Amino acid sequence: ARLGYAANGLLHLLIAWIGIQLALTERSETADQSGAFQTLAATAAGQVALWATGAGLVLLALWQLAEMVVRRAWAVRGKSLAKAVLYAVIAVSAIGTAQGGRPESPRQTRDLTHSLMNRPMGLVLVAVVGLVILAVAGYHVAKGWTARFLRDLAEHPPGWVIWLGRYGYIAKGVALAMVGLLFVVAAVRQRATESTGLDGAMRTLMDLPGGRVPLFLVAAGFAAYAGYSGARTRYARL
Repeated sequence: ARLGYAANGLLHLLIAWIGIQLALTERSETADQSGAFQTLAATAAGQVALWATGAGLVLLALWQLAEMVVRRAWAVRGKSLAKAVLYAVIAVSAIGTAQGGRPESPRQTRDLTHSLMNRPMGLVLVAVVGLVILAVAGYHVAKGWTARFLRDLAEHPPGWVIWLGRYGYIAKGVALAMVGLLFVVAAVRQRATESTGLDGAMRTLMDLPGGRVPLFLVAAGFAAYAGYSGARTRYARL
């Protein structure tokens, strides 16, 4: 679990770096996990870090599966299972990139949206996906605002850890809210191309009032979450 939290922190730090570069220079790297993995794959040292990140996320997925088995509350079991699947999917993406693949998350998201739209009640399914993501986004914002993440820590951490956790969770919630809104917009407009995942959400932030400032603040929040994940390797309640 501790190795997994470190790997998750590195992933968020890379997404933050790409987001900040996008805000400052409008560089074209994909501002999500696939862009982060491709950034690592560009150098020999990055390749080693990429394999380590993939392995760490596999370990974190296994830890969540263990949590699912030992916990009694069904809500906790469901959340642990969902996290295990998420970490496993991202780990497969990292390992695939390390082996020479080039995953493209925005296109995969559009393909998923298009596939859902072609099913019975497809537009409703896409809208439901968006609403679920919005609910998760709200959970992140509330968890950061109320500092409920302290329940995940074994002891009262230093003040800077609490600050990073607050900022990081709220920023992630804002980014996820944009992702959810894009799914809802895709359903309303009946256009799968409107759904572009985290990268599209980051770029949409640049179009908000204030220019690149909202994107910069959210990207900095991902860096804060990366710092919190790093601290969690020390303070996590296991």
